[in-house]
Amino acid sequence: MSEAASSTLSLSLKPKLAPKTKLRLDQKTGKYILLYPEKGLLLNPTGAAILKLCTGEQSLSDIIAALTLEFQSDEAKVQAEVLTFVQGLLDRGLIQAEP
Repeated sequence: MSEAASSTLSLSLKPKLAPKTKLRLDQKTGKYILLYPEKGLLLNPTGAAILKLCTGEQSLSDIIAALTLEFQSDEAKVQAEVLTFVQGLLDRGLIQAEP
């Protein structure tokens, strides 16, 4: 993760899908896809797990805590991955975040 991602995003932000995006399970492959106008982004299991929690109800801190438990992983590693992933989707306008 870049230092910019960790210093730019507040852990209190509550990310959610942008109005133009939809998270769908591809019935043929069993993988999640983030759909947006005329395109789609195939997600790995980690990306799908993050986006499932991006409902606008949970803060980034809550999402990191939930994924740390789910994946039985180091919290610092999970935080780095979540912040990098969320920042990338924010930059592309695929998710929104409110304080």
